[in-house]
Parts: sequence; structure tokens; C-alpha cells
Amino acid sequence: MLRKGMERAFVVHRRQFIAAALGFPAAAIGGFPAAGATMTYDAAVTTSRAPLQAVPRDRELVRFATLAANSHNTQPWVFSAHGNEITIAPDFSRRCPAVDPDDHHLFVSLGCAAENLILAASTLGWRADPVIDGDRIVITLEETPPAASALAAAIPVRQCTRATFDGRPAPPETLRRLENACLEPDVTTILLTEHAAIAKVADYVLEGNAAQMRDGAFMRELVNWIRFNETEALASMDGLFSLASGNPSLPSWLARPLMKLFFTESGENKKYREQLVSSAGVVVLAAYRSDTPHGIAVGRACQRFGLQATALGLKYAFVNQPVEVAALRPQFAASLGLGERRPDIVMRFGYGPDLPKSLRRPPELVMRS
Repeated sequence: MLRKGMERAFVVHRRQFIAAALGFPAAAIGGFPAAGATMTYDAAVTTSRAPLQAVPRDRELVRFATLAANSHNTQPWVFSAHGNEITIAPDFSRRCPAVDPDDHHLFVSLGCAAENLILAASTLGWRADPVIDGDRIVITLEETPPAASALAAAIPVRQCTRATFDGRPAPPETLRRLENACLEPDVTTILLTEHAAIAKVADYVLEGNAAQMRDGAFMRELVNWIRFNETEALASMDGLFSLASGNPSLPSWLARPLMKLFFTESGENKKYREQLVSSAGVVVLAAYRSDTPHGIAVGRACQRFGLQATALGLKYAFVNQPVEVAALRPQFAASLGLGERRPDIVMRFGYGPDLPKSLRRPPELVMRS
């Protein structure tokens, strides 16, 4: 009983802390909003994605860094700031051992966050110089004239859009700019727009998806990170919110049993096939080696792709199944002629609808002294 009481107190205090950091009443972030509470999902999204401010500098740069893409929206990062130095380190308590057993995508996520921070710093008049130190990314800031960019402006707008697109092709100039956004030392970019090539990728996506859905550990981990309704999403400020994935928002007690009935291998494979066929193209990012620096490099290229797509009015979504299933990855690499290079990220892109954006924990919860 004492342990349960302590756990409940921890949850309550954590919710109070999140609410205070966001500027809302603590009662608004409990299991159900209290009468008169102003906290809503939309308000939380608006707060986390507000325009970048010059002060407080470190908090604002971290806030924009956390808007980066990351696996299952686990937000697996910890930031520290001292003087003109900001460090991004992994938070291994938020790793996904089933889908990412070697933590490769965790470090890709850190690379995505670093790219956001670097771009945001430039708009505020700070040149950011990143250096990889073991598992950490140490970013040194040096004053420079402010330099706004379309990619930095896209940071609070970017999202992963898990929806069917409208099938329109992307113009050649758009494809060129998308490919250029991925330029990064030791990272290979493969851009596919032919229907046959996309269909071939879809075959691998479906094979990988089938393997994952038959894997009990993968399914348990996935369900653990799903937030079935706004109340759950607001309580944790992380995870995969159902509406942001194009699924209905339901009470958890109803959603969990329904998921077993409707979240099926055949249904998901049909959805993925339709989504890929509706896409203007697919991009694959591959690294020359499977180590931490190369994972971070892929993350930086990945984030720039997402931001460039957003700036051009495109939507995009990850379809990483062929690279997440270890037994399938070498076959997928061979089909693309990658040799020994590791395919790391697979994304489809096109023109599609807006969906609700995912939440992020406020900087106070991810910064350490």
C-alpha cells in the first residue's frame, strides 16, 4: 500500500510539474480535466510549438530540439546547458529494445534533435558546432549574424503524417531540393519515384510489418507507447497519440480490446500498401557504418528531409519495417544495391491532409543541470 501511495504521489507531482511548465493549472493534467480547467490537447500542442523566442535562449533551443522526429515519440534524450555549450545525451530509460535492440534509431533520434537545435540557433544569431563525444552530442554556440531559413521555420509545423496521400507526383525541382536536403557525409540517399520501385519497397514493408505483428515483444512495446485518448496523451506528453496516427480517440478500457479485434496483420498490410501507392515517392537513407556517429549523421539528414518536405508543402511518414527487422534488412539493402551499407531510414512522401500533431514534454522535464 505504501508503494502504491508513493507511485500515485509521483504521478500527481509529475503532472503538476508538466502543467506548471506549460503554464496551465495542475488539475487540468490529471486523469480527467477538473471543472474550469483550461488545459486541452490543442493548447498543449500550441504551447510546445509556439514561435521561437530569443530568451531564455537555452530553454528555447531545447524546446525546438525536442520537436524533432523520434522513434515511437519516446523522446529518448536528455539536455544539459552550461555557458555556450548544450549537450544532448541518450535517455536509455526510454529505449525501445524490441523494435530497436541495438539503439541505432535512438541515436538517429538524437541526430534529428541536434539538427533542429542547430537550425534554431542560427535564426537567433548563434553558430552551432556539434562534436560527438562518445554517446553525447556536444554543441558549442558562437555568436554570428542571425540567419533565418525555410527549414528552421518548418520546425514547429513538421509532423509525421500517417495518412493516405493524394497520389500527385512531385515536380522535378521539388525532388531535387528534397535530395539535396539529405546531403550529409557518409550518408547515402536513394530517392524512388517510379511506381514499380515504390511497389517493390511496399513488398518489403509488408513483409516486415507481418514479422513485427507476429512478434509478441514488439506488439507489447508498441501498445505500451500508444496513447489512446487526449487524457492519456496529456498525462505523459509523449507516445503515439491515436488521432495523430489517423485512428479514433477512445477510452483506454475500450480501445485495448478493440485493438486486438481490428489491428490485424492483413488490415495493416492493406493500409500500408494503399499508403505507399498513394505516395509521390520513397526515400531511403543508408549509413556507411552501423555505429553511433553514423546513426547521428543519418538523423541529421533525416530531419532536414522532413523539414524540407514540410517547407515545400509535402507530408511524409516513416515506413521503417524493412530496416527494423534484422533478418530482412540485408535483403532490403541488396535490393537497393547498397552493398555493405546499412539502410537506416525509409520514408514515403506526398501531398496529404493535416492530422493532429503529437505532444512533447516541456524543456523542464528533459534538461538536467
